Amino acid sequence: MPIKRSEHLVRLSREHHSGLLFCWKIRQGLKKNVDTERIRKYVGYFWQNDLEEHFREEENILFALKSDDDKVKKALHEHVQIKALIDSITESNSPEASQLTSLADAIDNHIRFEERELFPYLETSFTPEQLLKMGEQLNAGPSSVDNYEDVFW
Repeated sequence: MPIKRSEHLVRLSREHHSGLLFCWKIRQGLKKNVDTERIRKYVGYFWQNDLEEHFREEENILFALKSDDDKVKKALHEHVQIKALIDSITESNSPEASQLTSLADAIDNHIRFEERELFPYLETSFTPEQLLKMGEQLNAGPSSVDNYEDVFW
């Protein structure tokens, strides 16, 4: 059953769907024994064209007013961990399949935490005016599109 999301945070949830698809593509590539170098290039592409900006928006727009909250701290910590995994993968010429699996699992778990726990909690924590302002800021930026050409999945 789909989760009802505040209209002001719908964009982030749509981007989460793209993140889950990213995880699926990594897993499919590994299942098909695709050279991890090809998957590494996609990880770098997705970071630069989607995830990096998504994290920045969450951190600067959604989390900024609640930075002392434990749930927000957990999400921020997970952002740091995911970025470290991405760095270790993109800086390697031939990442291990286990690194790619760890990244897919970390992002998958992070998205599910945000969608199931953090976002519903934040939606009830912010005033309607705060949510409206956040929605305006989130929707002001360009939407990312995954146009990656090496369809290894």
